[in-house]
Amino acid sequence: MITKIISGILVLVILFMGVKQGLAMVQGKPEMINMFRAFGFDKIGVMVMGIVLLVSVVLISWSQTFVYGNFLMAATILFILCFQLHLGNIKGAAMEIPFLLLNMVAIYLKHPLK
Repeated sequence: MITKIISGILVLVILFMGVKQGLAMVQGKPEMINMFRAFGFDKIGVMVMGIVLLVSVVLISWSQTFVYGNFLMAATILFILCFQLHLGNIKGAAMEIPFLLLNMVAIYLKHPLK
């Protein structure tokens, strides 16, 4: 029972953060554009990444596609982490690790409604 509650809270946090970051990318917020410009992305590339992130949020919402959504979101986070390391930004890469771990823990705990 306590595991379901923890899993539910964790999923809500992941969904909130995914929607927040995904919308910021799709809307072309300046901080997102600047971060991804360092990786060589243009505005369209940032929007595509935002759409991928929002698709992963939708997949996480349903228990049948929960694992796929978490893997997709973890892949986008890992993608950003690798770019940060490629640029030599250790601090930026370290900031991505907790978000990656959130998805891994959520997969381990399973969907709260399953």
